[in-house]
Amino acid sequence: MTISGKGWKYGDNVDTDAIIPARYLNTSDETELAKHCMEDIDAGFARAVKPGDIIAAGNNFGCGSSREHAPLAIKASGVACVVAASFARIFYRNALNIGLPILECPEAAADALAGHTLEVDLAAGMIRNLSTGNSYHAAPYPPFMLELIEAGGLVPYTRQQLAEHG
Repeated sequence: MTISGKGWKYGDNVDTDAIIPARYLNTSDETELAKHCMEDIDAGFARAVKPGDIIAAGNNFGCGSSREHAPLAIKASGVACVVAASFARIFYRNALNIGLPILECPEAAADALAGHTLEVDLAAGMIRNLSTGNSYHAAPYPPFMLELIEAGGLVPYTRQQLAEHG
């Protein structure tokens, strides 16, 4: 599974309130959450992000509360992958649960700048910055995790598995 898109760059400790402000947590409507994604740290993000774009960030991306609204807002906005130096553990788990691919790779995250074109091969763990020509390796996703992501997350994957295997 290869993803290619425009890069969006954020720093360290981007918390879940920065990803989706708490004032919008009265809904779980993905479309509504996407309209406000990154609003308080990047007011133009929700209007300018395109399907397939990739977020690059520093350390501890997704720190803060344990709500799934944050990765859901990112995914619903069209972002296809997040590459960061590191992720808060609960965000990491929530992202995978909803089928948002994320990769930890400090070097790739540091190299990426806003507007760079990034390419990610999840199966190989390869991250390429097509704007700089640099390539980086992250831990590749095992086949079952690729299936989970392609299914749209843990719940759709589980339903699919139950339908196929009873």
